[in-house]
Amino acid sequence: MLTSFSTALSALNANSTAIDVTGNNLANLNTPGFKTSVVSFHDLVTQSLGAGFGTTQVGFGVGTPVTLRQFTQGALQTTNGPLDVAIQGDGFFVVKTPQGNQEYSRGGNLQVDLTGLLTTATGERMQGWSTLNADGSLNTNAAIGDISVPTGTLKAPITTKNVSLDLNLNAAATAGGADGTFSTPIEIHDSLGESHILTFTFTKSSTANEWSYSATIPASDTTAPPVPLTGTLTFDSNGNLTSPLSTDPAPALTITGLADGASDMTVNWNLFKGSTPRITQFDQTSATSALAQDGSSAANLIRVGIGDGGTILAQYSNGQQVVVGQLAMATIRNPQSLIAAGNSNFTLSARSALPAIGQPDSGGRGSVLGGSVESSTVDIAQQFTNLIIFQRAYSANARVITTVDQLSQETINLKQ
Repeated sequence: MLTSFSTALSALNANSTAIDVTGNNLANLNTPGFKTSVVSFHDLVTQSLGAGFGTTQVGFGVGTPVTLRQFTQGALQTTNGPLDVAIQGDGFFVVKTPQGNQEYSRGGNLQVDLTGLLTTATGERMQGWSTLNADGSLNTNAAIGDISVPTGTLKAPITTKNVSLDLNLNAAATAGGADGTFSTPIEIHDSLGESHILTFTFTKSSTANEWSYSATIPASDTTAPPVPLTGTLTFDSNGNLTSPLSTDPAPALTITGLADGASDMTVNWNLFKGSTPRITQFDQTSATSALAQDGSSAANLIRVGIGDGGTILAQYSNGQQVVVGQLAMATIRNPQSLIAAGNSNFTLSARSALPAIGQPDSGGRGSVLGGSVESSTVDIAQQFTNLIIFQRAYSANARVITTVDQLSQETINLKQ
């Protein structure tokens, strides 16, 4: 009978722990990326009474409950915040604490600190890649590190080196006629970021399937009269460009003596996309379908946001968007073994598998959605049901202690 005291007391402790876990779940009902914890009860070893053959077995109560974290997918909530991100699928964001410890998180409310580093809402530094290759592309083969965001920076101008025109020249045009001349302008930029209008003029030749061209900038843009780029385009009977060939050097316009003091320029005119001509001659009105050039003016940074896939985009005042970083993700084979470290972060335990770190949507890692956060997985109805169950279990075992106490008093009174 006396073992009933310890048995009921173990139940009181276990149900008290379960109520603590439920209370923590309810407290994090609105915490982004929070994962519900469930309590797993288990009984203690039993003793056999009598001859010891297990005819009568009496247990010693319930052990300390095991808390299990359920890493199920939370609902995705659209926030339109430029730095809000959510994980859809398996995996964690990799963060580094101010003490230099690497942790893992599903929280997606990010911000930029005063040093320009991308951090969580509680100050942990997001890990990923922000080192650029020589060609301006992101180097995701390097080790992960802090992500530096170019806040408040001025983007230097880029000199135009290549232009392309996708257009059709009217095969029915007549030399010297109103439709025998076609012009199209394209804006280019010099080394100071100043823009210039490069105008291409095409004139139908008296020779069948032949057009002459001229490309130049306004005379006022240079200190001496500019020398135009001139040449001839020849088409076959099917309207395909036959001269120049894709193997020929691209026509190049050299611009010297710019009035604004910028460096001299050499602009290549790319007539082909691979081996496919960009210019055709069909019986349609002469018209341009696409223009492209690789220069840009100087620009101020307007905003930084995170797009789908975890790419960090910088938008500049000239309309350009540049990838300046990439979030890293980690997968852990047994995430239930992780230890909650607070701030919606987790650390590895002795039972945790080593994390595999890489880009989203690779190696079994989930996808990253920009402008969204993952909601808590706490089900308020289920938690209130659990509270009632644990409360009644606590009351029932408290009643056991009261009953055993009364029986003990009766036993003591037998001696009197």
